[in-house]
Amino acid sequence: MSGRDRPSGETRTTMRTLRHEMRTPLGQIIGYSELLEEELQERGQADLLPDLERIRRAARTLLDLLDGIFRAEAGTGAAVEEAAGGGAASARLLVVDDDPANRDLLVRRLGRAGYDVTAIGDGLSALRRIEEGDFDVVLLDVLMPEMGGFEVLESIRRSRSVSQLPVIMATALDGSDEVVQGLRLGANDYVTKPFDLPVVLARIETQLALRGAAREIEDLARQLEIRNAFVRRTFGRYLSDEVVANLLESHEGLEIRGERRRLTLLMADLRGFSSLTEALGPVEIVSILNGYLGSMAEVIQDHHGTIDEFIGDAILAFFGAPSAREDDAERAVACAIAMQLALQEVNRSHRERGLPEVEMGIGIATGDVVVGNVGSEKRSKYGAVGSAVNLASRIESYTLGGEILISEETFEEVKGIVRVDHVREVWPKGLETPVRVHRVAGLGGRHALDLPRDAGEFCELDPQIAVRFSVLEGKDVSRELHVGQLWAWSVTGARVRSDADVHELADLRIELAEGGEGDDGACYAKVVDRTEGPVRSFTVRFSTRPTALERRARRVPGER
Repeated sequence: MSGRDRPSGETRTTMRTLRHEMRTPLGQIIGYSELLEEELQERGQADLLPDLERIRRAARTLLDLLDGIFRAEAGTGAAVEEAAGGGAASARLLVVDDDPANRDLLVRRLGRAGYDVTAIGDGLSALRRIEEGDFDVVLLDVLMPEMGGFEVLESIRRSRSVSQLPVIMATALDGSDEVVQGLRLGANDYVTKPFDLPVVLARIETQLALRGAAREIEDLARQLEIRNAFVRRTFGRYLSDEVVANLLESHEGLEIRGERRRLTLLMADLRGFSSLTEALGPVEIVSILNGYLGSMAEVIQDHHGTIDEFIGDAILAFFGAPSAREDDAERAVACAIAMQLALQEVNRSHRERGLPEVEMGIGIATGDVVVGNVGSEKRSKYGAVGSAVNLASRIESYTLGGEILISEETFEEVKGIVRVDHVREVWPKGLETPVRVHRVAGLGGRHALDLPRDAGEFCELDPQIAVRFSVLEGKDVSRELHVGQLWAWSVTGARVRSDADVHELADLRIELAEGGEGDDGACYAKVVDRTEGPVRSFTVRFSTRPTALERRARRVPGER
């Protein structure tokens, strides 16, 4: 057929409408004959089946002739898609068709297949029912008066996606243009008239299966979001963004059970903060704590460490869980140095705001611990438990302000790049043998960090200052008082002559000899070395500011 022989657009529309109107009653004849055949078989009246078969065969023959005539006239090819299927399903179907016989046929046939079917005769009413009801699939006729099927489809898609409400277009116009238009507007599938019930059932079951799969995906997405929210809530405030991202990407994110891991643990604590709080108001105390903890948390996260918990002014962190790396110990030491350097900026802020400066000691230990979710169903946290945790805490208790002490195992992990300036043996409570600890001076390699050292010089005092002191036993102050003479002074420590037998690293409470027991001029210090001789002497490093001693020392001639 040449271009001149092809029918005009108006003629094609008329032919489509005519074809639809002629095919519809033939399709109904076929559908009802199939329905009657099923009922006759159920009643045992098989003698009438041959007559029904002849009626159905005649209707199909007439349909074929009709299709051939219209294909020749329209110059287009018709595509017939075959499918097989069937079976009952518990689902709500909405049938939209302006032909009462078609609606009746589909309600009967689909109802017998187990579906809950609602039939509507026009597009506007169908849209209202969709807003009122929860349908699983819509079977929508294309050619309807007032509002056609494509208009109804466009309206549906403005509020419901293809997965939320599948729409199958039903048309007697099986040309590719109508099919393509329907699919572009958001139809999930299409069937042709007259209805071939196995095909209709197969298409419906397919869309129900796809809708069910989409809902399962949505449920999984919600569960994933719940999981991710749990991970962020549990770890987000204590881990770096990178570590949290790794947890979210892992399918084992929620299955963080107890497991044995080799970790490097870091314990940091402010020196003398408890006594400092006695002279400050609540606002100042919280301000100091928040500034200090916030700054240190950032440093730990920058080094990919995990904050186990804040214990007052102390911080327990570990390296090696939930994500382990080869450089866990190295990053822990680098983090400790960076924390000491960051504390200088914290103290600069304190000076500007008229708040007291603070000092921090850090202890680090490496060993095998159990790590995982610890707590109850109502409250839990991700933490570590084991002797290495206790060892890090014990080592920290020996530190002075500004110091970093590491265990022998940690030293072995980083000895190629760490710089230490002192090694000593300590015997922590609860251990059967002493342990070696190394005082860190810096870290080489890619870090290139140096720890600032105390540059305070001692000046002799003349006259000497009489003091009395007690040794701290754990958290308690001994009732036994000792006397001594403060004979040298620096901005960070002092030298004391005394007959008292105090051991190195002992913690002392020192006050002026003429002060009463409740004198608020008392300060705390740690013994850093001692000398034997005719008169015993030891050097202390202050862990709290010795206000009363400092005032007295500055009045001594020659002391500046």
